[in-house]
Amino acid sequence: MMLNVDRQADAQYLALSGARANRSEEISSGIILDCDEQDRVVGIEVLYVSKRAPKTALRRLLFESVSDVA
Repeated sequence: MMLNVDRQADAQYLALSGARANRSEEISSGIILDCDEQDRVVGIEVLYVSKRAPKTALRRLLFESVSDVA
């Protein structure tokens, strides 16, 4: 996975795989899913990021891995 932050465009893009997007669908205002030919989600774009999160949250990204519960 790769997260791309474009401050100039006020957008973030999370690439879930290296697969090429075949189509895009805006599922909510400013939230766009990119799907491949098999209709699997390969990326998620979030527009207007500065309006969705406080400035302090935009300066730092935290990642958390959750282990499987058996």
